[in-house]
Amino acid sequence: MATCEHLSHAGDPAAKTPDGCEECLATGGRWVHLRRCLECGHIGCCDSSPSKHATQHFHVAAHPVVQSFEPGEQWRWCYVDNQMG
Repeated sequence: MATCEHLSHAGDPAAKTPDGCEECLATGGRWVHLRRCLECGHIGCCDSSPSKHATQHFHVAAHPVVQSFEPGEQWRWCYVDNQMG
């Protein structure tokens, strides 16, 4: 399977909130797993989390690629092409 262009061109920005989901930290919410936006460094919670902030960030900011922000995981996901890299 060919890698999508978004995954090929994804950056590697520093995490904005390395201690957890930016929105959950601000509101006292909880998360299951974390995702880092590879365009701006936003840390959001995964779709198994109650608020799904990583996906919400994609819909608002249109930043297409996230990477797992879990220790030991390196996978990336493109929301536009629904492809893992």
